[in-house]
Amino acid sequence: MDIIVQKFGGTSLSDEQSRRHVLRHILRENRAGRSVVVVVSAMGRRGEPYATDTLLDLVSQNGGTLPTRERDLLLSCGELISAATLCSLLNSEGLPSVVLTGGQAGIVTDDRYGAARIVKINTDSIVQHLTEGRIVVVTGFQGMTPEGEITTLGRGGSDTSATALGAALGAVVVDIYTDVDGILTADPRWVSNARHLPVVSYEEISNMAQNGAKVIHPRAVEVAMKAGVPIRVRSTFSDSEGTLVTRGESLRNGGVWTDRTVTGLAHVSGVTQLSVVDENGPADLQMRVFRTMAKNGISVDLINVMPTGVYYTVSKNDTPSAIQLLSELDFKPQVREGCAKVSVIGGGMNGEPGVMAVIVEALTNAGIRILQSADSNTTIWVLISEADLAPALEALHTAFGLHLS
Repeated sequence: MDIIVQKFGGTSLSDEQSRRHVLRHILRENRAGRSVVVVVSAMGRRGEPYATDTLLDLVSQNGGTLPTRERDLLLSCGELISAATLCSLLNSEGLPSVVLTGGQAGIVTDDRYGAARIVKINTDSIVQHLTEGRIVVVTGFQGMTPEGEITTLGRGGSDTSATALGAALGAVVVDIYTDVDGILTADPRWVSNARHLPVVSYEEISNMAQNGAKVIHPRAVEVAMKAGVPIRVRSTFSDSEGTLVTRGESLRNGGVWTDRTVTGLAHVSGVTQLSVVDENGPADLQMRVFRTMAKNGISVDLINVMPTGVYYTVSKNDTPSAIQLLSELDFKPQVREGCAKVSVIGGGMNGEPGVMAVIVEALTNAGIRILQSADSNTTIWVLISEADLAPALEALHTAFGLHLS
């Protein structure tokens, strides 16, 4: 049978009007003869009664000492409420449906509560229900250990649930429904003429997600990429096809993709640059710096290692701890707070001369200073002052012609 997996986020399920849009998308695929598996997130956002962050606030307001196992039990409730509510709506519309928790759907994980990894998926229960003509509604974001303990998959877990189920079931496509109409060349809140992208490669959207774009979780993309399952990022509130995410080779062979050098821009605010440089410092300076950051759970980024020291960035929240740890090592770091990392991403930039030249020229002409840079085969990162973020994004978007259709 042709199986489609549809994932609906919290904003798509938060009220009756939104759920009617969800119903419309499910009904369309059902009438087309496809077997439908629906993955749901918890309803709404922080402050709304069943949202994941609201449940977390309950813990912090009541001592904040809930063990990780019990925390996962609490957090699994939001998705179950969404699933049961949607199941009731489907059945009232004459669409037989059934709710399965992550564990009942066959999602087996390890026991890392709060950040569990999927070990395997047994699809027998889902396939049986689909064969009997039911729509299967699965609680996203969760699974179960071999011992029967409920676990959650961490941030973006519902996206991962959807693509993992799509891979295990051999789905024809996984549709990720959000409140935006697909993937854009840049964040429209910062770039006025950001353009919709009809198709991107797995690698491109994974890099965009890892570097600040919040349309889909990068782990979900990695799962789909390994299995070769296409993803569509679509809006719950329109009938647009959204953005198709597939293999780069498929884009070329299908004649859909123009061989673009740069696909889009992403950014992260709230970044601090730290530099530890000492001409006469210890030979193991670099090792001591990064070992200390790692031991204390501080994630580092934009790393430049030199014979006399290191430059790197940390998040705004980690800045006080990082400075304190460096001081305890008797280092005197130079600290530049209020920075932003801008990512220029494109599957066609590997080996293409002149990309960095365009970046430097565009930012220089806009009067923006580059504080640090790094690159990979599909991404170039530049660190700038956060105050320059809006003009930097506009300048780069224009320089690479991303506003053009």
